[in-house]
Amino acid sequence: PDRNKWLGPFDTPVPDYLKGELPGDYGFDPQGLGADPANLEKFVEAEIIHARWAMLGTLGCLVPEILGDQVWFKAGAKIFTEEGIDYLGNPGWINAHSILAVLGFQALLMGLSEAYRASSKGPLGEDLDISYPGKAFDPLGLADDPTAFAELKVKEIKGR
Repeated sequence: PDRNKWLGPFDTPVPDYLKGELPGDYGFDPQGLGADPANLEKFVEAEIIHARWAMLGTLGCLVPEILGDQVWFKAGAKIFTEEGIDYLGNPGWINAHSILAVLGFQALLMGLSEAYRASSKGPLGEDLDISYPGKAFDPLGLADDPTAFAELKVKEIKGR
């Protein structure tokens, strides 16, 4: 199909299984990892999840700079100081003094949330698309227009 390709205007061969139907599909799979449809489906889901975690990571970089007086890459080092990290600037809310406790708690919360997501047995039912569940997860109705929804899927993958 006539579409943007990963190497721009240069004519590069695109694998037959990449038809341009997936969000962010620019015909790039030099190793042929997505040739198996089951693998391709897993890779698509993983890429969507990675894009969402990256957007949350960006938010995690911006919040310390907006609320505090440090740049994001120095904010985490405060956990090794005597006073620890006061999240949101209030020592009474969350005060972290142990990197092991923070990492353990983070691994526990992320593991539980990912297991819950992967089981697809959420409160809205079992027949939902894992990547784009819709319904209560789309309170603004962004997926109502199919053309706009397809564009939003690409923007989500590209991070724009």
